[in-house]
Amino acid sequence: MCLQIFCSHLVFIEWLQNHLLKCPFKALTGIDCPGCGFQRSLLQLVQGNFHSSYALYPPTIPLLLFFSYGIADKIFKLDNSKDTVKKSLFVLTGSIVLISYCVKLWSIYHHYNISA
Repeated sequence: MCLQIFCSHLVFIEWLQNHLLKCPFKALTGIDCPGCGFQRSLLQLVQGNFHSSYALYPPTIPLLLFFSYGIADKIFKLDNSKDTVKKSLFVLTGSIVLISYCVKLWSIYHHYNISA
């Protein structure tokens, strides 16, 4: 039974890797969007590769925590005080996404600027 679950998990992960969604922003502009890398990072996280997950897209874990808290808040009404915790998590997660995106763009620009 355990072997069946493990094998079906591997087949599902392989299927996901072959069916990732294309980024419309990158398809139109050729530039990564602030969310590019999330799918691959999430797959690495599911497989237990935390370092690879972080290297692909650092905001993955904060985004998952933010969405998990949002779902738990919706179900269990956790945040009564005018959504202070949710707003704080939103600002913190948004800042992590923005900083990560700026670092990615800077490193791409810096790479092309040196080689030019």
